Amino acid sequence: MAAVTKRFRGVVPFVLALALVTGGCSNSKEGLQRGGQGTANPAAGQAEAAGDPAGSPVRVNVAINGSLNPLLLAQEKGWLEEAFKKQHAEVVWSQFSGGPPLLESVVSGRVDLSFLGDGAAITGASNKLPFEVIGLLSEGRQLNSILVPAASGITSVGELKGKTIGVAKGTTSHVYLVKSLQASGLQQEDVKLISLSYEDAQAAFEAGKLDAWVTIDPFVTVNVQQKKAKALPVGLEIFAPVSMIAHTDFAKKHPELVVEYLKLFKQALDWQNANTEEAAQIYSKHTKLPPDILKTVLERSATRLSAYTPEALQAQQATADILLENRFLKKPVTFKEAVNDTFVQQALK
Repeated sequence: MAAVTKRFRGVVPFVLALALVTGGCSNSKEGLQRGGQGTANPAAGQAEAAGDPAGSPVRVNVAINGSLNPLLLAQEKGWLEEAFKKQHAEVVWSQFSGGPPLLESVVSGRVDLSFLGDGAAITGASNKLPFEVIGLLSEGRQLNSILVPAASGITSVGELKGKTIGVAKGTTSHVYLVKSLQASGLQQEDVKLISLSYEDAQAAFEAGKLDAWVTIDPFVTVNVQQKKAKALPVGLEIFAPVSMIAHTDFAKKHPELVVEYLKLFKQALDWQNANTEEAAQIYSKHTKLPPDILKTVLERSATRLSAYTPEALQAQQATADILLENRFLKKPVTFKEAVNDTFVQQALK
């Protein structure tokens, strides 16, 4: 069991960038990298965002959010470097384990292009942070699950009343739990919540300290396939959209590069969907998880790049209202006001 837990250290799946709502509450470490080599200097990142002398290539700060996403494939293949070079631009890569540190770097001008899970995107929009939502990556229909130990007698969400549940508070998983409880006639006050990161919750779950655990892939697939857990039926479809984002100033100055980024992201995503076995091998190299499990995760994700759908907008607004009601947001937000679909519409022509 310990070996499985160690594999998860530093692993945040593509299907969701960890999205803690309360900035500063995450203990995630930010590992900035240039072209996948070494560690970047934050001060240098700020200088890059400010611009270079006339004639120098435009520096595009692209953030990989998590360890299982097409940007990692694009970086491995060198697709962004090749395409941006033709537009007199160069890529400055960075990597984050989750939404909160990424949002901090958006504010400081060290991230121009990336993507966020629903909690982080909604929080950033509520706080008027300098980014635009430029596309929809996934509606997140199969993003979250409520797991209980394989030998548990709990068979429904309604039976969680009074039980101890591990969840990363403020994340998409937390929102999923609240919605699931409400659908079963419960409130989060009816259960005992323990706030744990996904990795720490894995250890607590294996140690038998949790009656249930709300989590995401690859944790769901690993634990279910290894018969350590079973997923509870929820009885309704819960959306957890993942948003493509661009720094507001960068998008205004370089709209053509935002469109190119979306085209390249789609290229990487299409390649992933057509080559799941090879993609799983690449991800396995970075995460140390078995390729067969990662292949299952990729097949479950049902990811595609598109403009925001009415269903996804409705889901984001419902989530925003829930976060406000539970005091994770300080002020209300109309999520659709943060969405600008013009870039993705051009990219998908």
